[in-house]
Amino acid sequence: QVQLVESGGGLVQAGASLRLSCAASGRTFSRNGMGWFRQAPGKEREFVAAISWSGHSTYYADAVKGRFTISRDNAKNTVYLQMNSLKPEDTAVYYCAADRWGAGSPRASDYDYWGQGTQVTISS
Repeated sequence: QVQLVESGGGLVQAGASLRLSCAASGRTFSRNGMGWFRQAPGKEREFVAAISWSGHSTYYADAVKGRFTISRDNAKNTVYLQMNSLKPEDTAVYYCAADRWGAGSPRASDYDYWGQGTQVTISS
């Protein structure tokens, strides 16, 4: 069992940066691949970024590639999402998730555990 709590969201202007954190509890965190997803009002949840259990492999949606960076610290049971050059279209609730295979994945169906989400709002 893994419990996930996101933090770091907020309201910022376009072009600014934010760093989201996802703190995990549970003994298996270091074996879980982790992902970030987001959901904007009226839209479906979409993949943002993922990282393998070791941190050696990372994956990004085209919309955030080059602007966002996912990382993890297994000693702190925490995964991060550094978001730079933010745009109004990045506005959404951001969720972190833990997968069952350890590899990280762009598919929401590969994730067993989800956090409650943190709101990110980008003003133009």
